[in-house]
Amino acid sequence: MTSYRSTKLACYLGYITQAITINLAPLFFVIFGKSYGVSYTELGGLVLLTFILQIAVDSAMIKLTYVIGYRISAVAAHVFSAAGLVMLGILPRIIDPFGGILISVAVYAVGGGMTEVVISPIIESLPGDAKASSMSLLHSFYSWGLVAVVAITTVVLKTVGDAMWWVIPIMWAAVPFFNIFFFLGVPLVPISKEAQGTPVRAYFRSPVMYLAILLMICGGASEMAMSQWASLFAESGLGVTKVLGDLLGPCLFAIFMGFGRTVYGMSGGKLSIKPALLLCGVLTTVCYLVTVFCDAPLLSLLGCAVCGLGVSLMWPGVLSMTSAEFGKMSSPALFAFLALAGDVGCSLGPWITGKVSDTYLALNASATSSDALRAGLLAACVFPIVMIIGCIIMLFYKKRKPNG
Repeated sequence: MTSYRSTKLACYLGYITQAITINLAPLFFVIFGKSYGVSYTELGGLVLLTFILQIAVDSAMIKLTYVIGYRISAVAAHVFSAAGLVMLGILPRIIDPFGGILISVAVYAVGGGMTEVVISPIIESLPGDAKASSMSLLHSFYSWGLVAVVAITTVVLKTVGDAMWWVIPIMWAAVPFFNIFFFLGVPLVPISKEAQGTPVRAYFRSPVMYLAILLMICGGASEMAMSQWASLFAESGLGVTKVLGDLLGPCLFAIFMGFGRTVYGMSGGKLSIKPALLLCGVLTTVCYLVTVFCDAPLLSLLGCAVCGLGVSLMWPGVLSMTSAEFGKMSSPALFAFLALAGDVGCSLGPWITGKVSDTYLALNASATSSDALRAGLLAACVFPIVMIIGCIIMLFYKKRKPNG
């Protein structure tokens, strides 16, 4: 019997790479602002660019994955990721800084888009019954990768100084570079004939697909709106230092998110994913409101951190729930559509937060950065609220389905 242990390890490293490419640049937001005069809207635009390009790649991979297969897709994803990280450390120092950042983000965003389309179906295709818990465990490595990125980057930045920030992206490029060669040798399960024979339009004949798209948008927006601005919120909004802001903001957020995914991943799916998603939506909404309205800085920061637990199952849970609904019809195309929807949310959440924050500052001359960021996060609170509504509809649909 073929052992897929090495395949799982390569996939786990793939999601650590995803954590690096998505979350490394935001840790430099304060440096970019102070050194290059980048505004809140431009910072949010960097995040928006990342996910717009990932959306474009998601769309392209709907059919391309069938042509080039899992292995070439996974290897190419890591090539783009490694190249983009190296460029982030080099280009801003030799050309227009903001232009160099944009180009670098564009390159590794292509790798990120390919990663999220190909890695999840690889894990889903492996033998085993506890698909939801396996998917949750896979995505926990994104969370633990985020913890490592924040903690290690913060320590190194403190050691070498802000002026040497460019060394750090080059250092992190070693992870995807190693995984290029790892993915070249691991065993993979071929795309099933049922999946290859399923036309894309077949997925959209089911109401589940539309609900899943809604939930992926809300899940991506709920997660990224909080995590991408957590460091700046802790530093500017709560008045702590950058080191403490990075550790207490995105790092605590990721720890709670990783904890939720790991616990569910190791539970073997004992709790049904649909009620679990509903609970996550409720907890996330509460955390947003605590973060925005609580006057006590530590409690506000705690709301920001525990939000990681709230969003922990949103992305992997919706993937598993939808895949289970379609059974053998599940294909790379299905995962690409869901990833596309998730990336739409991931781009909207941080961008709306930044845009509302800037608008609030423009309309209120006496407003502080704390006030502005709270206004932005309050606007983003609409996403977990809609997530709750979508989960309730999904539960209702499940009850009515036998009589439908």
